[in-house]
Amino acid sequence: MGVFVLVAVLLVALLLGLVPHLLWFFAWLLGKAFHYSVSYAPFGKSAVALILLAWGVMAYGYYVGRFTFDVQRVTYTHPEMPAAFDGYKVVHISDLHLSTFNDSPKTLQRIVDSINAQQPDLICFTGDLISLGVEEALPYAEVLSKLSAKDGVLSVLGNHDFMIYSRNYKSDEERKAATEQLVAFQREKLGWKVLRNESVVLKRGEDTLSVLGVDNHACKAQGYHTVSLGDLPKAMEGTKGFRVLLSHDPTHWKAEVLPTTDIPLQLSGHTHSAQVRLFGWTPASWTFDETAGMYEKQDASGVRSLYINVGLGCTMPMRIGCNGEITVFTFRM
Repeated sequence: MGVFVLVAVLLVALLLGLVPHLLWFFAWLLGKAFHYSVSYAPFGKSAVALILLAWGVMAYGYYVGRFTFDVQRVTYTHPEMPAAFDGYKVVHISDLHLSTFNDSPKTLQRIVDSINAQQPDLICFTGDLISLGVEEALPYAEVLSKLSAKDGVLSVLGNHDFMIYSRNYKSDEERKAATEQLVAFQREKLGWKVLRNESVVLKRGEDTLSVLGVDNHACKAQGYHTVSLGDLPKAMEGTKGFRVLLSHDPTHWKAEVLPTTDIPLQLSGHTHSAQVRLFGWTPASWTFDETAGMYEKQDASGVRSLYINVGLGCTMPMRIGCNGEITVFTFRM
């Protein structure tokens, strides 16, 4: 991680330092052509200023932004919400990428404490517990097992949870075995219910709320290797009442959820909003139509919603203008 940061800082500094020098070079050529003198000093000072600014921003993202998170509160209203679930509180988290916290385990403890302080009825985790291998999760069993909600913790698998980015696994069979180990870790050590193309029905009196969960299902080219293993029809079997879908990749929403189902709410993660947000813009928009927050579409089934949580962990070891997120939903009729 440290080597990655050092290389990134050096490359950014090199590129920013080149810009004023290129401008000076073209100004110097014009000066030669039209017989006037161009001072190098302002261009040189600009290069130094840009390099220092880049270093400062990236240092902030690495040492501060990476471990800063916000609690986002969302009131989700839908006319078909069962009466008994009016006021039901769901905490949505995503993309822990647990190796992020190796040099700051206290941050993960603060995250768990903040979640529990919301006194949720349900906690939903929308995938990517790890980045490369199951061993990343093992040191955090105790702290994560402390997550507490009345109806427990529900989890799905993201693309990283299938171990597809590690060279330590030599075959698909090894990756599959490691994924099963990660699932067993969540179920047995953490006490989470992992939904693998299946559902759970929550009851309050005569009212029900079904939460469906699918394996990662990528539905759009993303510029890197990913997986599409979700089986939504299987997850929907036998479901009743109001339905909420947990699906790691938000591209699933437009590709399958909207055109083939009447599911009113999908919770996703995956984009991280590129861990960079500048004046409302994020590089994630180059790849994803939806990058963060709430999206709604009106169709024959009513208002359909997608919420994208920008995650708590990191793949690139910094966050700039894009803090980690704990989303607290309050369901209303």
